[in-house]
Amino acid sequence: MGELILIRHGETEWSRSGQHTSYTDLPLTDFGERQARALVPLLAGRNIALTLVSPALRARSTAALAGLAGARVTPELREWDYGGYEGITTREIHRTRPLWNLWTDGVDPGAEEHPGESPAQIGERADRVLAGVRSARERTGTGDIALVAHSHFLRVLTARYLGLTPAEGRLFQLATGAVSRLGTEHGQPVVTALNLALPESLQER
Repeated sequence: MGELILIRHGETEWSRSGQHTSYTDLPLTDFGERQARALVPLLAGRNIALTLVSPALRARSTAALAGLAGARVTPELREWDYGGYEGITTREIHRTRPLWNLWTDGVDPGAEEHPGESPAQIGERADRVLAGVRSARERTGTGDIALVAHSHFLRVLTARYLGLTPAEGRLFQLATGAVSRLGTEHGQPVVTALNLALPESLQER
């Protein structure tokens, strides 16, 4: 059976500054584009039968620059809706909520079209994506399935893949422009690789 390949998009201005970014559709920085192109040799030789990508520009650009042709836009791969915390850093939130933790507390409500999501809602969405992946296995056979998306959502998805709670996604830090892999060992779900990336010195400029 193939592996589930997780790719966090390359750097944006807000990922660099630590601002929470869900629906704000930012492009990659120049460095983020180099990170995405540097994924090509890391994916070379993999039998990727299906690529699913978040609708966000930063994810779609990463998939294209990484050479993942034919990526299928999948709305459920969008980032955690941060509601009222969109564009705000954790340090800023801690000024008024010093004990706040995204993984257990969720976010403050935002505008009507972006009300925010709770950890449980993210877990449910991750479960739906994983169910879709299992169904796609019937068509892809032994090929890998790649998901190009976002840090917090992919962290929750990793936790759910391993049978953990959504809050335990906090255990899996995912860097921009990096590849991680989920597979099995003796029939049990495992992380087979985490945060693979070319050193910056080897990335084309």
